[in-house]
Amino acid sequence: MATDRQLLDMGDEGRGLLPYDVPRQDRRDARHSGSTSSSPASSSTDSPYSPSTPTEDDRPSAQRAREGGHGLLAVNNKKPEVVGWLDLPNKDQLFVLAVCRLSEPLSNVCLLPYIFYLVRSVLVHGDTARDGTSDNGVDSRLAAEVSAYSGLLVASFPLAQFFVSLPWGRLSDMHGRKLSIVIGLAISVISNAAFGFSRSFGSLLFWRTLAGLANGNVGIMRTMTAEIVKERKYQTKAFLLLPLVFNSGMVFSLALGGILAEPAVSLPWLFGPQGLLNWCGSEAGVQWVIDFPYALPALMNACMLSVAFVLSVFWLRETLAGREDERDVGVLVGQVAVRWFKRAILRRKGAAYMALKDAEDVLFEAVPVSGHRRSRSRIELEEVKEPYSEATISLAAVAAPPPRPAPKRPPFRSIFTAKTVAALVSFGLLPLHNSAFMHIFPVYLSTPHAPSSSYANLLSFTGGLGLRSSTIGIWLGVFGIAGILLQLFIYPRMQARLGTLGVFKVSLMIFPAVYLLAPYLSVLPEEGRWAWTRWPALGTIVWGQIMARTMAIPSTVILVTEAAPAKNVLGTVHGAGNMLASLARAVGPAVGGAVYAAGVTEGVIGAVWWFYLVAVALMAAAWCWGVQSRKNADEESE
Repeated sequence: MATDRQLLDMGDEGRGLLPYDVPRQDRRDARHSGSTSSSPASSSTDSPYSPSTPTEDDRPSAQRAREGGHGLLAVNNKKPEVVGWLDLPNKDQLFVLAVCRLSEPLSNVCLLPYIFYLVRSVLVHGDTARDGTSDNGVDSRLAAEVSAYSGLLVASFPLAQFFVSLPWGRLSDMHGRKLSIVIGLAISVISNAAFGFSRSFGSLLFWRTLAGLANGNVGIMRTMTAEIVKERKYQTKAFLLLPLVFNSGMVFSLALGGILAEPAVSLPWLFGPQGLLNWCGSEAGVQWVIDFPYALPALMNACMLSVAFVLSVFWLRETLAGREDERDVGVLVGQVAVRWFKRAILRRKGAAYMALKDAEDVLFEAVPVSGHRRSRSRIELEEVKEPYSEATISLAAVAAPPPRPAPKRPPFRSIFTAKTVAALVSFGLLPLHNSAFMHIFPVYLSTPHAPSSSYANLLSFTGGLGLRSSTIGIWLGVFGIAGILLQLFIYPRMQARLGTLGVFKVSLMIFPAVYLLAPYLSVLPEEGRWAWTRWPALGTIVWGQIMARTMAIPSTVILVTEAAPAKNVLGTVHGAGNMLASLARAVGPAVGGAVYAAGVTEGVIGAVWWFYLVAVALMAAAWCWGVQSRKNADEESE
């Protein structure tokens, strides 16, 4: 049995690494040199406290080595674990959350391919030529007016998000995440359906604003991702999921809006005079799509959002700390529906389950006894089973752990530290130019091509490409698919190699170059020998912007999440980030549309590209150097 001095020496100096009878100075020298003595006293096999099994305080670190500590610095040659999509935990909840995330791209960007023609139709009360047949009657004055009004229409959605994002986040921190998402989806369904049947600019503006109010809960979905996937090794993949769904939704929405707008023209085999759905035999085609040519994309959005609403009500679980174990009637109904559906499928296949009887029932039925004796035996058996069941219920009630109390939230002012504010500002600067591009570029592609005589020099020229809405939707959709593949296979490798902040900086260097070159598409010939050059040039511009956006969006989400001072305020932090991003998405299209209109009027189509988009992109790139990722912070703290 060790003496007091032995225990003192073991706990104070050696922590069991060397026996107590070695002089203290020798022990220090042995530890600092990292060598082991060949004497029996220092043999690792003779001591239960050998260096091969260090205690909690003996774990080697670079800091202890620098400070002259134990000197037992271990080199970790283990390769980082590769996490696949199928390795993610709670995949069912992530799937439901991903479907709910489609609400914003469906409600927000579906109208972009046809917004030029939509606004033009309401401004001139439908007297202009239809999509695909527009002529030179669309002068620069009307094009500038359409650009300005479309900028206001696009900006109304994120402006509404700006005013409600932080209240949505605070509401979710107090009353749960699920309630906010369910309410938002319900309003989105109504606003999308009504938007499609609006035939005045005022009604379009109202319903789009209402849709923006409903989609102020995007930050809550990001918060739920962090709460569903808590292990850090899975979070890189998990945080890619919502941006991936957002990009997929944008691709689908852009293609959907471009193809389904004015379906009597774009889909004549369905809605035209000889179309399959022209049951009334109208000479112009299906009458309701003639009267409301832009209703079909909005109706499709409403149908898909209805599916997301049902999934969120019946299968999405609460993730707010302290409320995870609360009874959810919607989830219980969903579980019953799933069981009923499985039984229906099995019955249809002829393999339905049969109700199994108790083992005692089967036993007594197998014994050929008289009816009197059998009934008496069953009565006695029930008397034995009844107290056993009551005892089981009582034991379960006693053994059930009490619900965990919700952790205390820090004061509101202490949430926004310097690191959090830096990440949030960077999060807001990105959509300030990205959203402006998403509005300006389709309008620019729809603007009629100017004659070659309008090209004065490399700075003073005007005109767009004059493309149809269906062509614009297909172009943006195809390159959006390439962006999804980039996000799936390239971004994780770049993030592992360069870090989140490194990938973000690379993406911010691409934006200015794209914006600088984009307006020069107008100087490429529309006809003749070199007319083909406009298509690869257009593809280069679209691909460059999508590639930069694909790398930047998930990086900003991760940086904001890492900047939060506590997990139980993630809803507030992401709500604030979504509020700033919404304000940027409102200011970007509004200012960009106004500058674009001024440039068209003055004959300088590149004004909005060079004096607004390039300037904001450079500002965002300069600011990102002040953002600190967790990896860099950990390295500096050591």
